[in-house]
Amino acid sequence: MRKQIAAANWKMNLTVSEAEKLTDDLLNTGFSLHPNQQVVLGVPFPYLINVEQRVSNKPNVFVAAQNCSDKSNGAYTGEVSVTMLKSIQVTYVIIGHSERREYNHEDNALLAAKVDIALANGIKPIFCCGEPLQIRESEQQNGYVETQLKESLFHLDAQAIKGFVIAYEPIWAIGTGRTASSEQAQQMHAHIRKVLAGKYGEEIAATISILYGGSVKAANAVEIFGQPDVDGGLVGGASLIASEFAAIINSLKK
Repeated sequence: MRKQIAAANWKMNLTVSEAEKLTDDLLNTGFSLHPNQQVVLGVPFPYLINVEQRVSNKPNVFVAAQNCSDKSNGAYTGEVSVTMLKSIQVTYVIIGHSERREYNHEDNALLAAKVDIALANGIKPIFCCGEPLQIRESEQQNGYVETQLKESLFHLDAQAIKGFVIAYEPIWAIGTGRTASSEQAQQMHAHIRKVLAGKYGEEIAATISILYGGSVKAANAVEIFGQPDVDGGLVGGASLIASEFAAIINSLKK
């Protein structure tokens, strides 16, 4: 059974005291997790240690960095390496978020290098893919997302991709309040799994968790997560409210 994951992306928000309080408030909500379910908190770099210390003894609750360098060390001022993340027990790293692709001009080749260095250091990537509005409106989204997958992931062997985590983000639905319908989410998730199956076989593709990211809220999480190929969500704004995110966690498939 593949993992069902509720992942939070706090983005560039919160002070350290606010981050600590949000973590404590979330843990105190009493959300429940089955063995195949996980909570992942995508935390700004300065607070990773603080949050990791708070969740380290909580079963199936993990911390993610929101980015990493494609270099292991060196004269790269302002960058953070996966070896640094590994040294503070970070479990996951978000790679290829649409905002990094747009604002920092990260292309598929660079993201492939980041995936490689994360895996080489035992850190699990949450690889993001998704199409902008103009691609969706021209009905080219399947090919667009397929290219992202092929150019950033298809160099991996079956063992490396087994149990991988992918987050599909329709870019036109991030932070806009506009959400892909549950049917649209399922169609793309099914397409992603079909593309993966074409490369690695259906057995491996069935182990890969595919999360939906795009204005997920407590009000729509049950419907979206209920789709057969949707394995949870990568949640932005709603993850900054403990009660809201707890409700989203509790919406994961049982």
